[in-house]
Amino acid sequence: MNKREQFKHLIMFFDSLVLISFVVITFGILWSGYYNNEILFKPFVRKGNYLLVAVYALVYAIFGNLFSSFKVGFVKPIGLIGSQTLTIIGTNAVTYLQMSLIARGFMPIMPLVVLTLIDIGYAIVWAMCSSVFYRRVYPARKMIVVFGSQSARDLVIKMSRRVDKYIICSSVSSDEDLETIKKKILEYEAVIICDVPAEKRSKILKFTFEKSIRTYINPKISDIIVRGADEFHMFDTPLLLARNQGLSIEQRMAKRLVDIVGSLVCIIILSPVMLVTAIAIKLYDRGPVFYKQERLTEGGRVFKMLKFRSMIQDAEKDGVARLSSEHDSRITPVGKFIRACRIDELPQFFNILAGDVSFVGPRPERPEIAKRYEETMPEFSFRLKVKAGLTGFAQVFGKYNTTPYDKLKLDLMYIERHSLTLDFKIFLMTIKTVFIPDSTEGIADGATTALPDEKNKKI
Repeated sequence: MNKREQFKHLIMFFDSLVLISFVVITFGILWSGYYNNEILFKPFVRKGNYLLVAVYALVYAIFGNLFSSFKVGFVKPIGLIGSQTLTIIGTNAVTYLQMSLIARGFMPIMPLVVLTLIDIGYAIVWAMCSSVFYRRVYPARKMIVVFGSQSARDLVIKMSRRVDKYIICSSVSSDEDLETIKKKILEYEAVIICDVPAEKRSKILKFTFEKSIRTYINPKISDIIVRGADEFHMFDTPLLLARNQGLSIEQRMAKRLVDIVGSLVCIIILSPVMLVTAIAIKLYDRGPVFYKQERLTEGGRVFKMLKFRSMIQDAEKDGVARLSSEHDSRITPVGKFIRACRIDELPQFFNILAGDVSFVGPRPERPEIAKRYEETMPEFSFRLKVKAGLTGFAQVFGKYNTTPYDKLKLDLMYIERHSLTLDFKIFLMTIKTVFIPDSTEGIADGATTALPDEKNKKI
């Protein structure tokens, strides 16, 4: 297994190259056989054709990277198909605009639509075959969990859902002596370290590094802060510099400019969708179209977040602030649809334009619920170092019912690694989540927050 691991990236590169070749060659045939010879008034010569096909391949690779379209083994087959569909549609849309600019007028679109359907067919066959191939060459690893004071049950349950990749066979408490832990680790192909005290965790990590054993670590907040630090080489002693200031002034200015331009464009483009949604909500129960709710943004400032109303009127008439649950009877039929498609979030483009939130950042929490979280998790306020966002790491990689502690860690990962490139990637990945229904999964019925059950009492 260890020998095969060394060739994994190379093998999967050539596997991805098979699909890329089919897609690019098919486009090349369509371009040279139809668009270039029959549509263009002045056809491209040989080098021009090669350049256009190369640009097509580059755009396809960029979209594929942004949507994680080639991560065989990491993403389930259905996820690969969805990612590839978005990648192919995005690539062909950009290419159509490019060809229309070359022709100085809109070119016939139907041949490109047919090409898109053919490419999606390629992607379906490739995703299924590649996933089977990956599972045979790289079967699920047998793993052991080393856990600390808190149970690793939730993490084990999540990882056990991917039996194609992980088989958790055993566990051992960090209270055991170090030699016993080392002997047990050697019996397996990988180890998960979850909430182990720092001193013992350091010794286990050095051991697994020495023995070249794959190690998964559930990070603490301090780990994420250190991970975001810069290397500091002023002296001959290695140092890491954690600035701990949020975003720089240059990053804030660039981010605000993108927010203003982007929100204006989105409001204009999506205005028909918002109009239809408003009419549907009004016709259902004659109630208000919008729902305003107090939320927290940078520095703890409270603002009114705007959403399309997806629940019945006076959904919280009992005065208890609560998140929506898995089978929440307060959600209307119209609300279920607009929530599933994220349409209820569209009015927040006006919040972005007003400067209350940004496109990307930690999701703004309600003051009452944030206070509840901070009672057992004071670090939850760390999220307020930056402006809240329409989407973020927690929305792309988490679910609606992801625990507050895990959401906090995901948000801190974003804060520590922020860049405009990362913002763009998160925004595109957010589009992908629309195709993943379980990302909208609610909290448990009867609960008010996403805290673990033993802490999840009413506010």
